[in-house]
Amino acid sequence: MDESDSMKNSQNRKKGSSHNHIQARRKRHIIAASFAALLAIPLIFGWTTPAPVGTSYNSPVSTVSELRILYDLTYLKDGQLIYDQTILDEQLNMIGTAKDFIVADIFLYNSYYNTGKYQFEPSTQKFTAALIAQKQKYPDLQAYLITDEINNSYRSILNEQFRQLEENGVQVIVTDSAKIRDSNPLYAGYYRTYIRHFGLGEDGWLNNPFGDNGPQVNLRNYLRLLNFKANHRKVLITDEGAIVSSANPHDGSSYHSNIAFRFNGEAVQYLLEAEKAVAAFSGTEIKDVAYRGNVSPVRADTEVQILTEDKIKDKILENIKSTEKGDRIDLGMFYLAHREIIEQLIEAADRGVKVRVILDPNKDAFGFEKNGIPNRQAAAELLKKSDHTIKVRWYLTHGEQFHTKVIAVYKEDLSVLIGGSANYTRRNLDNYNLEANLMVTVRESDPLAKSFKDYFDMIWENRGGTYTGDFSEYADDSLWKMILYRIQEKTGFCTF
Repeated sequence: MDESDSMKNSQNRKKGSSHNHIQARRKRHIIAASFAALLAIPLIFGWTTPAPVGTSYNSPVSTVSELRILYDLTYLKDGQLIYDQTILDEQLNMIGTAKDFIVADIFLYNSYYNTGKYQFEPSTQKFTAALIAQKQKYPDLQAYLITDEINNSYRSILNEQFRQLEENGVQVIVTDSAKIRDSNPLYAGYYRTYIRHFGLGEDGWLNNPFGDNGPQVNLRNYLRLLNFKANHRKVLITDEGAIVSSANPHDGSSYHSNIAFRFNGEAVQYLLEAEKAVAAFSGTEIKDVAYRGNVSPVRADTEVQILTEDKIKDKILENIKSTEKGDRIDLGMFYLAHREIIEQLIEAADRGVKVRVILDPNKDAFGFEKNGIPNRQAAAELLKKSDHTIKVRWYLTHGEQFHTKVIAVYKEDLSVLIGGSANYTRRNLDNYNLEANLMVTVRESDPLAKSFKDYFDMIWENRGGTYTGDFSEYADDSLWKMILYRIQEKTGFCTF
C-alpha cells in the first residue's frame, strides 16, 4: 500500500468517525427532544383543558318566591356546646314533599371520619333513607344524586350509601372528574397522560385518608386524590323548590356552621339546567325532569342569579369594585386565599368602605389537625395592608368548622348577598372545581337583608353565646407559612 492509499484510508476513517459522531449526536438530540416532549405535552394539556360544556354559568336575572336564608351554628353558651342545625332538616322536608323529581348534587356524601376523636350524627344515612323512602312512596318519581368520586375514596367501588340508593331506584351519577380542568396541572397533566390508564383497583392495603372507619385504599387511589379536583356543589332541587348551600349531608360535617338559600320560582329552572349539564358530561342525560314552579306570588323587589364556577368570582369582584365610601362589606368564609379578592377588599377599605371578615381558623378537619393555612396568612395581610381598617374575627370552632361561604355588599339602598358552595380560592373560583352559588339583590330595608345583618352582628358581637374571638387569638405572621400559602395558591398543590 503506497502513501496515497494510506492517506485515503485515514481520511475515510476520519469521515466515518465524524459521521458516527454526528449520528450519535443526532440520536442524543432526538432522545432529549422526545424526553422534553414527554415532560412538556402533559403540562400543556393540563393548562389548556377547557371547562366542560354547561359550566361557568351565569343565569339570566330571574324572580323567586318564598326566599329564605337558613343557618347552621355551633357555639358555646353558658359553658355548653350548642348545635343549632336547621339545613339538613329543611333538606329532608323538601325530599319528603317531592312527588315528581329530586335532583341532588352533593360533594361530601359518606360516613368516613376519625372515630377515635369524635362521634358525629349519621347525616348521610338520614339523607339516604329519605331519598329511598320517597322513591318507594312514589315509584314514578325521578331521583338522581350527582356526587364526587371522593366519596368512593377514589376507588372503583360505590360506597355503602350509594349502593343502597342504586338498589332502590335512585340513580347515582359520579361526576367525571377527567372532564374538569386541572387545578393542580404540574401533577394532573402527568397523571392524566401516564397514570390513569392503570385504573383504580378494588383491593386496598393502605389506611383511608378520610377516616379510620373508611375502606382501605391502594396507591393508585392516593395518586388519583392528588389531582385535587372536585365537584364541590351542594344543591338540592325538587318539584317543590331548591336549596343552594355550603352544607354537605355528611357525617363528619354534621356540626359545621353553614348557610343556605331556600327558594322557589323561576330561578329553580335555571339551577336545574346547570345540574343537567354536569350529569350530561358525566355520561347521564336527565330526562323527563322539569320544574314547573308553584302558585306562590313572586317576591317583590328581588332579583336573583344562579352562578357557577368562575362566574361567581366575576360577580363578587364586580360588587366589591363598585363600592364607595360609606358602603359596607360583611364576609364569612371557610377559606380565603384568592389574590384578586384579597386585593379588592384592601382597595375597598382604602376607599372608606367598612369591611368586616369572619374566618374559620383552619385548625380542624374531621378529627385531624390543620396548620392554619391559608386563612391566618390572608387575615394578617388584610390587616397589615389596610392599616387595620379591615376588621377580622375568628369563628371559635370546637372540632367542627365555620364552613360558611357568603358575602354581603351594602351599597346605597341595596343589599347584595352571594352565597353557596364556593370558597374564595383559586381552585373554587377560577373555573377548576364545580361550584354553585346564588346571588340575591334586595333593598337594604328588605327583611331578608335585615335577617342576614342580624345574623352577622350576632356572631360578630357574641350576642346570646360565644361565636367569635379577636384576631389575636389565631394571629400568625410566619414568613415561611406566608411563602408556602402563596406557592400553594399559585400552583394548586394543596387541599384548599
